[in-house]
Amino acid sequence: MTSRLNPDDQKHVEEYLQLSQHRVERRPFRPWMLLVLVLAVTIGLGLLSRLISYLTL
Repeated sequence: MTSRLNPDDQKHVEEYLQLSQHRVERRPFRPWMLLVLVLAVTIGLGLLSRLISYLTL
């Protein structure tokens, strides 16, 4: 991809991105874990809701 920056500005951008605070190792995204988490929270809140309604009625 060609840059629209002039070469000097592009050099500054590349130097900035090479700093250690911009190179963070991240774990790979796991969509199944997100789905399990969302389902667990939904089921947990549903059960909590039923418990609260049972205790108050």
